Amino acid sequence: MRTRRRMIIAGLATAACVLGTTAVVLASGSGAEREPAGTPVAATTPGATGADPGDPAGTAGLGAAPRSPAPGSATAAARPADAVAKDGPASTSYLRDRYRVSADEAARRLALQELSAPLAEELATRFPDQYAGMWLDQAGGGVLTIAATDPAPLRAAVAGLPDAAHVKVVPVRHSLRQLAAGATRLAAALDATAGSDVVVDVQANEVAVLTGDVVATDDRRLADALGAAGVPAQARTRLPAGTVQKACDPRYCARAPMRGGIRLDVPRDDDTVGGCTSGFNLRARSGAYYVLTAGHCVVGGRHQEQDRTWHQFLGPKVPVGVESTSPVLAENAYPNDYAVIPYQPGAVDRWAYPRRATTDPVNLVNYWCVPDNPNCTDEEGSRDVPITGYVAASAVQVGWIVCATGSAYTPKAGETYVDSGAGAGYVPGTRCGEVFGRGSGGIDVRICARPGDSGGPLFVESTGKALGILSTGDPGQGACTNPNERNYYAPVATILDRVNARTGLGFQLPTRGPLLGPIAP
Repeated sequence: MRTRRRMIIAGLATAACVLGTTAVVLASGSGAEREPAGTPVAATTPGATGADPGDPAGTAGLGAAPRSPAPGSATAAARPADAVAKDGPASTSYLRDRYRVSADEAARRLALQELSAPLAEELATRFPDQYAGMWLDQAGGGVLTIAATDPAPLRAAVAGLPDAAHVKVVPVRHSLRQLAAGATRLAAALDATAGSDVVVDVQANEVAVLTGDVVATDDRRLADALGAAGVPAQARTRLPAGTVQKACDPRYCARAPMRGGIRLDVPRDDDTVGGCTSGFNLRARSGAYYVLTAGHCVVGGRHQEQDRTWHQFLGPKVPVGVESTSPVLAENAYPNDYAVIPYQPGAVDRWAYPRRATTDPVNLVNYWCVPDNPNCTDEEGSRDVPITGYVAASAVQVGWIVCATGSAYTPKAGETYVDSGAGAGYVPGTRCGEVFGRGSGGIDVRICARPGDSGGPLFVESTGKALGILSTGDPGQGACTNPNERNYYAPVATILDRVNARTGLGFQLPTRGPLLGPIAP
């Protein structure tokens, strides 16, 4: 290892996306999606995939009879609820357990969730001066709540939706476009980034400046900037007190291909070993593949030397990646908490798909069943989930049901593992929960996680859409017993915008790979 000075850039960059706009491309959520990928997608366009032949509109099973849309109605379509539920069994189980609803009701809610993202895009485009955001109110009956400065035209537009009985429009003062403009003004006044350091809270219909890092709590500019925002605005701390980073050791899975959710061990400068979890495969414009994990895995006080990552460091010590120093591809400043790690020399041969692959080389997340995930008793069991794209950060909505995979572990007596600090009784694998907010500048979820899960993937089970990687959260050890545990994920879209703005290397989240050799044109 060579010693060098650590460069940490705390997030002073031009905003790569503007809050309140849904600059997204709708794409098929089926496994047939192919390159080029990496374009953010708000949700799947249903099409015929999974549709009942007798329901060509794909509206059956949403809790209301299909109807012909009135003139001016929203045109977003939906897959049948049973098809969505089949693709999201653990998400269905989460809704049934959390809200004590039937399987049919859980399926209806997931179908409405899938519909919500393309609907949000359409409403933002058609009603820019009225539309003010939306969220799913799971506690209130699985109702999609749409905020609008003038509810009448939006009520007319959504009246023909297949599940219109569970869609309501509520009045607010400011449109999403106005809030986004206010966020942009605030960010510029404070040398911060809109979408990360200054965020729109659609439920409160206001803008929030997140203090404590990029913007200091006692910043003298803060009061004047809030007053000049032109919309309701407040300052609040980014994360609750007492959160801890989830950095340490994953477990075993030394077979190709590299997936999200695999243990990465990181030897530190003081001869201890920490680690994290792989998030997603990334690909640069050059065709080279990289592994995405959390930045605090390789950026910090005990990481002044160049870090290498390994799988099963205590044996068989399989090489994975090496921290990039030229250019620097890591930051540790949530939500810019990322490390884009190139493979060590020769390691890609170990982790890439074989040259004569008999299966389609898709980008995967390792879905590993755990006892406290009710889907573990389901017939599908542990499996690989194909990643079909990612969701724009501004399109992720409160109330969505999402899943996360981690690989933290504390060894039992006699086991030869690096102890991540997860605590006895915690089993690494996949759990599902709910997005409860966006107030951290990232994605705030209720899903159990432990030290060692950092960098692990957050995704939508039914569509295979990537959302983010784990950064920080509530403290906790041992078995998952708190259903309200909070954890915070850095959005994939934010990370890609940030690292591409800094390096110009054209990183994408591909739907294929990692591969040996470049993709054929």
